Amino acid sequence: MLVEIARNPEARVKEICQAAGITERTAHAIIADLEKAGYLARTRAGRRTRYVVNPDAPFRHHSQDSYLVGPLLQVLTAPGTAARELDPGHTDT
Repeated sequence: MLVEIARNPEARVKEICQAAGITERTAHAIIADLEKAGYLARTRAGRRTRYVVNPDAPFRHHSQDSYLVGPLLQVLTAPGTAARELDPGHTDT
């Protein structure tokens, strides 16, 4: 979810959950959890929600708490890293 939000901070929840392969209800719960944990913030612009990812948030697990999510998100959101681009057998038809 965090990667999808970082890729498209203005995406609607429906778009995010389709990309992640989960239900909208689950997506809302995960987004609320990520916001509560400090990984992202939500702002409203009319009827739209814009997400801002906090790249300085540390990972939750104690064995990784000295690492920040920002560098990982940079790698996973760089051009050419979408799942379909990582799959050499994938073709758009």
